[in-house]
Amino acid sequence: MKTPKMVLFDYGQTLIAEQKFDGVKGTEAVLQYATRNKYHLLAEQVQAKANEINREVGRVDPEKRHLFQIEIPNTMFTPYLYESQGIEIALTNSEIDTIFWNAAAPGVPTEGIKDFLGYLKKKGIRTGVISNISYAPSVVAERINRLLPENTFEFIITSSNFMFRKPNRRIFDLALEKAELQPDEVWYIGDQYECDVKGSLNAGLLPVWYIGAIDLPYAEDKNILTANTWKEIECYMEG
Repeated sequence: MKTPKMVLFDYGQTLIAEQKFDGVKGTEAVLQYATRNKYHLLAEQVQAKANEINREVGRVDPEKRHLFQIEIPNTMFTPYLYESQGIEIALTNSEIDTIFWNAAAPGVPTEGIKDFLGYLKKKGIRTGVISNISYAPSVVAERINRLLPENTFEFIITSSNFMFRKPNRRIFDLALEKAELQPDEVWYIGDQYECDVKGSLNAGLLPVWYIGAIDLPYAEDKNILTANTWKEIECYMEG
């Protein structure tokens, strides 16, 4: 098996294992910074409106949302959510993202990822990130760099910054352009089959299905490299 020149990673449940998303907790944290709440709405009511909007744009089903191929960034979603309900928040959009995310879905590095990143660095294999995520790019980068401070990611591509979501090949093509590499020189590691595995495969990269922290239904594909641990992926590279 050809050793890659670069490995690209998914973010959620691949680099970082997040707790189950709780939008009400996130909204409660944000509402503490409200300078105006015209209708005295509770977090549950505000989150219900968020869910309603998500249903309108087809993003609410957790089994299908990851396949929604165009991103609606929080820089557009959040101002509408609050201002349409007569709420003013004394925070920037990025600050709202940080406070909401930390309360709604705190995360920790997946087991063994720090050692694996160290292994790649020693081997001289370049690294980067492609993430389907609505949070501001700077907020995503801050979380990754805080939880994985020794990373050497050359770039962190977020759908919130570049519009397209995996499995759309355009976001993989963007990464290849930034890396100045050909598809067969790059591996992509992620936990979601349709989005990460099939998406990167269709873009010509070699996919590795990391299922160590999988949070969606899992059905094995024997034609795809799979791994429960990062050590297994090291073994693939050592051949």
